Amino acid sequence: MRKGENIYLRKDGRWEGRYPKGRKADGKIRYGYVYGKSYTEVKQRIFPLRVHYSTLRQTCGNSSESFEEWTTQWLEEIQGEVKPSTFSSYFYKLTKYVFPTIKDIPLNELSGDQGKMLLKELQKKLTNSTIQVIFRIINKCLNHAKKYGKIVANPFSDIQLPKVKRKRVSPLTRFEQSRLMEIAEKEKKDRGVPVLLALHSGMRIGEIAALKWEDIDFEAGLIYINHTYQRIGALSIYDKTRLIFAESKTDSSIRVIPIGRTLKKILLKHRKQSKDTFVFSTNGHPCEPRLLTYHFHQIRKKANLPNIHFHQLRHTFATRCLEAKGDVSSVSALLGHASTQMTLDTYVNALMEQRVRVISRMEKMIS
Repeated sequence: MRKGENIYLRKDGRWEGRYPKGRKADGKIRYGYVYGKSYTEVKQRIFPLRVHYSTLRQTCGNSSESFEEWTTQWLEEIQGEVKPSTFSSYFYKLTKYVFPTIKDIPLNELSGDQGKMLLKELQKKLTNSTIQVIFRIINKCLNHAKKYGKIVANPFSDIQLPKVKRKRVSPLTRFEQSRLMEIAEKEKKDRGVPVLLALHSGMRIGEIAALKWEDIDFEAGLIYINHTYQRIGALSIYDKTRLIFAESKTDSSIRVIPIGRTLKKILLKHRKQSKDTFVFSTNGHPCEPRLLTYHFHQIRKKANLPNIHFHQLRHTFATRCLEAKGDVSSVSALLGHASTQMTLDTYVNALMEQRVRVISRMEKMIS
């Protein structure tokens, strides 16, 4: 028996009413349901819900597929457009940090308040910089939904995120660098060469692991940085971490680094002992960054240095270049930074010495 619009008398004696909440991913209508002992009770309860969801569809969008459903579709669409490491990062951060809080919320019911709720949850366990990365990913996803007409506007676009305090880079002192280089040069099986390469070129560990002999032009004295070798996270819930050999992550990362006389001598000596395609290899394959890191820490301990990261060798290279009065644009290009501003922001303390010298020379000139 049916009485009224979408209100039915069920076989169990109860009355059931349904109202449209929006569209599913396949375009079909998603309904909400109300139950009661009488037709009047259901009608009274269903009326405000119909008004609410009618208004919601007009102001927020017609898509009621869950955030998880849409995000899964979005990830499938972009998987072939972004690098595997980028996709892995998106997948991991969304599934581990975002889905537990908002995965079941329909797209057209997402609000700024729910975004703030998510922010509070993330602040309990993550740094501000990681939170900013996560919200950048979410905003990309929601802006894509807006582009496809799923939602009228991105409800998270105006959320005020916590500011990130830029960390001071910690290069080695000249004494520490000299000590580390001394130990690295004495290491057996040339295990110290990656450390020396990083200190003389500023290369990232993944770039060092991916370096081939064909990338080094000894006659011209140049190293061509084109690839990176890194371990990335899972690309699906059924996947495990994996090592990938890929092109450098950005156009600016693809660069050419001049080889100094000291580094050239080190690499030529190492080449005599190498029979593989890669400068640092294991059974014909690129040496895994984790192994390079392990060897680095063995050398660091012998040099009695504090627990620093391999990446600080890159900071040390940049700092020495700036201390040698290298111009910012050249140092930025050597590091593969996207802009000179990034270099300025990162190495502001190293540049301070140059500024002090400038002031000193200026005062001498006008006095």
